Amino acid sequence: MKQLLLLIAFFCLCEAKSQTLSFEKKLIAFESFESVGILDVDADGIPDLVSGSFWYRGPEFLDRSLIGQVKRYGEYYEDFGTIPMDINEDGRMDFITGGWFEGKLIWKENPGEAREWPIHLIAETGNIETMQAWDIDGDGIDEIVPNTPRKPLVYFKKTGSGKFQKMTVWETQGHGLGFGDVNGDGRGDLIISDGWLEAPEDLATGQWIHHPDFQLGDASIPIEVADVNSDGLADLIVGQGHDYGLFWLEQKINSGKRTFVKHDIDSASSQYHTLAWLDLDGDGSMELLTGKRHRAHNGKDPGGKEDAGLYYFQWNGSNFTKNVISYGPLGTGKGTGLYFSTGDLNQDGKTDIAVAGKDGLAVFFQK
Repeated sequence: MKQLLLLIAFFCLCEAKSQTLSFEKKLIAFESFESVGILDVDADGIPDLVSGSFWYRGPEFLDRSLIGQVKRYGEYYEDFGTIPMDINEDGRMDFITGGWFEGKLIWKENPGEAREWPIHLIAETGNIETMQAWDIDGDGIDEIVPNTPRKPLVYFKKTGSGKFQKMTVWETQGHGLGFGDVNGDGRGDLIISDGWLEAPEDLATGQWIHHPDFQLGDASIPIEVADVNSDGLADLIVGQGHDYGLFWLEQKINSGKRTFVKHDIDSASSQYHTLAWLDLDGDGSMELLTGKRHRAHNGKDPGGKEDAGLYYFQWNGSNFTKNVISYGPLGTGKGTGLYFSTGDLNQDGKTDIAVAGKDGLAVFFQK
């Protein structure tokens, strides 16, 4: 009897693990900003959305308020990321953004009242593809790292109320950026399109070491660093931002030599420009969340005019299984923009997805 019960429990566990997640889509706006952040704008304890020129009051996101008009360049808005942070330390959440055309990293100050948000310059960086927030120095406070192709790789460390210090890492970078401990020495390394940069012991005085172990092309932002196959070595998960392809690079060490072996995840879809590695279903295992950026180069990329989609991929121990959250032509399917966000938007204990793009702003509530 005991063996039978154990067998039933095993099959129940396998069945539960194999069940796909279900999401309910809610269209928030037809605006074509490509970035959305989740932050509590009005300090009422309920998550709100910030995207482009507006913020949307949660949890319904029906009421929106003007932050300030974002300048438009053709099909693009100068709003390539939304990183929440209380920058002036006044207890209100501000956010960091910037863009390609003006090449400026800026922060917008939450005024705490119904008026436009003041804009403050952090640095003139050159063309920004998007930006990420990572704790580079391990002090518990995120640094801001812009991806500026063909420009130096730098990050900005917050040093006080409204103050940032620029730290230079490397002479140049390409399209794509990641962060994580590649070599297992306990320090966070940076990944660029033509290799990885080993962090020095002392970030203030040491030199980053470039290891040209791979060529990633126009890679995603971020490139995720994760031990996919649980062998104790950090692997890389990479999307192709302007071509077909989503893959992972398995790290191997043979006779002291480090190599990376490519494994396809999805070679049939294009414009995997952004992604996230997270525990989407709350079972303790990580999933890969990503999708196609709608009209990344205004439809001129390979596959640029094909249907958009939003997907999550589950690792089954040997490969990834693709699950569709949304797919179809414009108005039916929903793709990713440059920068999406996840969080418990309706406070039901489940992770939801907020995603912007040239195909509108939408929330996917996990059911």
